[in-house]
Amino acid sequence: MKTYDVVVIGSGCGMNIVDEALASGLSVALVDKGPLGGTCANTGCIPSKMLIFAADRVTEIEEAAKLGIEAEIRDIDFGSIMERMRRSVHSVREHMKRGIAGTENLDYYDGTGRFVADYTIEVNGDRIKGNNVFIAAGSRPFTPPIKGLEDVDYLTNEGLLQLTEKPKSIIIIGGGYIAVEFGHFLAAMGVEVTMLEMADRLILSEEPEIADLLKNELSRRIKIHTGVQAQEFKQTSSGVTVTVNEVKNGRIKDISAQKVMVAVGRRSNADLLSLDRTGVEIDQRGFIKVDEYLETTKKSIFAVGDVNGQQMFTHVANYEASLAAYNALNGRQRVKMDYSAAPHACYSHPQIASVGMSEDAARKKHKVSVGRARYSDVAQGEAMMEQDGFAKVIADSESRMILGFHIIGPYAPILIQEVIDAMTSGGGIDQIRRSMQIHPSITELIPATFSNLEHTD
Repeated sequence: MKTYDVVVIGSGCGMNIVDEALASGLSVALVDKGPLGGTCANTGCIPSKMLIFAADRVTEIEEAAKLGIEAEIRDIDFGSIMERMRRSVHSVREHMKRGIAGTENLDYYDGTGRFVADYTIEVNGDRIKGNNVFIAAGSRPFTPPIKGLEDVDYLTNEGLLQLTEKPKSIIIIGGGYIAVEFGHFLAAMGVEVTMLEMADRLILSEEPEIADLLKNELSRRIKIHTGVQAQEFKQTSSGVTVTVNEVKNGRIKDISAQKVMVAVGRRSNADLLSLDRTGVEIDQRGFIKVDEYLETTKKSIFAVGDVNGQQMFTHVANYEASLAAYNALNGRQRVKMDYSAAPHACYSHPQIASVGMSEDAARKKHKVSVGRARYSDVAQGEAMMEQDGFAKVIADSESRMILGFHIIGPYAPILIQEVIDAMTSGGGIDQIRRSMQIHPSITELIPATFSNLEHTD
């Protein structure tokens, strides 16, 4: 049995740990059944955003009439768009393979790793041991236990990326980030999309007014049913029929389409690792328990990224990975993981970006002030004829610190970065107000939102 300074399970955010360990002159084993690069590079952020970029161009053309521009889309080559995405994913994967093969002090074990004892992992019959072990095993689509689902040809986000022909119609089960992003893409491609969400609104983690506007905007292109629960799936000669129950009144109805996609969340891959043979514990949801330093319940075993379920976003996972490597390998004082300024975005149409606390969560711990501004409140927003998009800030009324910021509208993930930087550096309201904005630019939306802060308690 070979012993390494560091064993990393997972090649997504886990590669950050591999790089840190190699830079420190340590021996490293990377364990991953592939494909190399993890969820983000293969079935998540990167391929989906390549598709959504094309979808955004379509919607911009379709909405150009409000600016007095008459434009026509003559054709959308769905197969070409999908193939371009797959070629890019394959290229990145092959680049990683070549890089790993040529790296000294790094052994790659291509297979599923399972614990056989503390710090000891078995891969394809080989046993390896790590003085420090980092679990970055990721997550996979969650399949709900609904009658008939296993008997129909359903898609997840992973299967959808392999489509070569555009379906005429599709039912999307779920109303979270993955559902609305792929709903936007497919609708832009000309697919008839129906979305079924059990809750009373889309993306429950977002502010209610943002969820409401998102639904209103998407409803122009997508049939959205909230407050409905899928009860049964049936394969038909023309596709799939889903029997749904309307939660409020108990009414039953059937909805049919050529394809169905299930996007109701993700589950940790922790259950694939035989953690019962170690001192590593999981919580009731199946995610690995970690402390504020990202260490598990077993000393020198850390868990980062989706597998720990803290915040399932790639940028958070990468940050966790770098911090865990620092805490395990630097030999100095450890640093706590801080999620207070961890942002996220949804590349739907309109786009959404958020950082920090919701208004409801903030009110439970703080005296708050809330400010809002519409895109149309600033000159560039007016030029864009963006009437509905807006930003919202939640701040502590006493300390003047920023507690949360939320945007829905064009360029939301770009606009919010200024607020993220201010929160990360410990700044507050005054830091934003003192900064000078180019005029006219859409970034003026940020100080305009802060200028409208009002004490609401």
